[in-house]
Amino acid sequence: MKVFGVVGWKNSGKTGLMERLIAEITSRGVTVSTVKHAHHSFDVDQPGKDSERHRSAGATEVLLSSRQRWALMHENRDAAESELDDLLPKLDAVDLVLIEGYKRGHHPKIEAHRHETAKSYLFPDDPQIMALASDTPIPAGARVPVFDLDDTTAIADFVLARTGLGQGDPAPAMSEPGKLKNDCFALPPGVDWVPVDDALKKLRTELRPVVETEDIPVGACCGRVLAQAVVAPRSNPPAANSAVDGYGFDADVINAAGPRVSLVTGRAAAGAPYAGSVPPGLAVRILTGALVPQGVDTVVLQEDVTLEDGQLLIAGKARRGANIRNAGEDVAAGDVIFTTGRMLRAPDVALLSAVGCDVVTVFRRLRVGVLSTGDEIVTPGAHAPADQTYDANRPMLLSALAQFGYDAVDLGHIGDDRGALRNALDDGAKRVDVVITSGGASAGDEDHLASLLTDHGEISNWRIAMKPGRPLALGFWQGVPLFGLPGNPVAALVCALVFARPAMAILAGGDWLTPQSFRVPAAFQKNKKPGRREYLRARLTASGEAEVFSSEGSGRISGLSWADGLVELPDDAQDIQAGDLVKYTPFASYGI
Repeated sequence: MKVFGVVGWKNSGKTGLMERLIAEITSRGVTVSTVKHAHHSFDVDQPGKDSERHRSAGATEVLLSSRQRWALMHENRDAAESELDDLLPKLDAVDLVLIEGYKRGHHPKIEAHRHETAKSYLFPDDPQIMALASDTPIPAGARVPVFDLDDTTAIADFVLARTGLGQGDPAPAMSEPGKLKNDCFALPPGVDWVPVDDALKKLRTELRPVVETEDIPVGACCGRVLAQAVVAPRSNPPAANSAVDGYGFDADVINAAGPRVSLVTGRAAAGAPYAGSVPPGLAVRILTGALVPQGVDTVVLQEDVTLEDGQLLIAGKARRGANIRNAGEDVAAGDVIFTTGRMLRAPDVALLSAVGCDVVTVFRRLRVGVLSTGDEIVTPGAHAPADQTYDANRPMLLSALAQFGYDAVDLGHIGDDRGALRNALDDGAKRVDVVITSGGASAGDEDHLASLLTDHGEISNWRIAMKPGRPLALGFWQGVPLFGLPGNPVAALVCALVFARPAMAILAGGDWLTPQSFRVPAAFQKNKKPGRREYLRARLTASGEAEVFSSEGSGRISGLSWADGLVELPDDAQDIQAGDLVKYTPFASYGI
């Protein structure tokens, strides 16, 4: 009888995977039984049932039988919970026993993982983890095969091959980061106007990391995205130590002996521990950060005692355990301190260093290229007649990308020339992971970007039901994802913040970015029509109200500089009066 297990964090998809595996494997003529490790509070019987009444009366075992099935229930009573090795012999002989849970059992297992659980690698050093089943690509370098969580056939092939019940080698694992499905931007047939929430949901569910991983020193990891969960190699604190300058002793003995206590010779200091054990009834001088010697379970503040003739006079009873930082009370060795997808900050660097990490596995920085298009665009500083426009989008977007923590690559400016644009896209695809363009995404005579992507790449024109920023083109050029933003700077920035920013967070290996917003009183009046979501340039007044820019015209670039955030008005009709609560998102929540 062969045994194979499925483990995972809560909501990781392990039960659904078990259900599909049972159906798939039994359909191949393999007999299967299962063992499920239930939660501690779970009971297989119900109060008031005849079987429960039998058990409550004192029966050790109750065998419940009906036409549909029979079940044997055994009372643990005061005995320890049954071990897996004790339960398996109770099963009739079958080809395969699939086990859900029992993560510490010594049987081969596959770990289920969902991106939403924000946890991966239950036990990265557990040699019994034979594979991962994930709904998001695991970083390159995993020591075990990785399968798509929904690829039941491949996982069943792997399990049967591992247990010797199938033939051939296990099926190939899911692809490495760097590849997206060509249709991940495709909208359902017949969709014309795309609501903002639908567009965001599409991006969130379809995108995957496109960058590889690398190992870097902890001191250089600030601003980088973790590609592998970090397990603490050492506890913090590693051993019990004093939280104050004072005196340490055994509280029970001292409290019983009286207020006067003699001191041992020597002291305990940070980095210079006391040599030996403190005898019962005596105290030791101990300084902040010093390891607590044997024989000490309490430290009193030096301000709370009086030193007379070499003895301590303690006022009152000492509270056992006072002023001692216990080993591992902050972090215990083996704890998962950070999970995949976290962007590391300076405080995280401190924690990583405190538990002894010197190297972390992170995603390589996302390289994002910015290309501006249009004959009317000229570089700032050059002489420009009235029919030409200085390029505001490219420097704005490059600056924002740098603030996001990405490698911003200037792909330059291309006029309305199809051949030149194609060459620029070819060049960009070799140099970056993502391309952002501004202008040329519509269907006009000089909008060559859309026609090029249609003829030689992949494109989905999203007519977003929002203001500003209605046209948004998403597609691929030579396998590189491309975001085609509107040419108007106000619309370009709003679309970049609302759509490209969270999408690029996933492409960079991080979590989906949901900017922090606040409900604040409006310092304006507006009658909004239904049908489109609106984003108004806004800033907070000294009293915490949101005032909006004097003009909603998307050509008023000064409003971007004037504002410190956006007021978001929902899709339906709104009659907003001063004092009504509105949704305000500061630019800082987007990272600029």
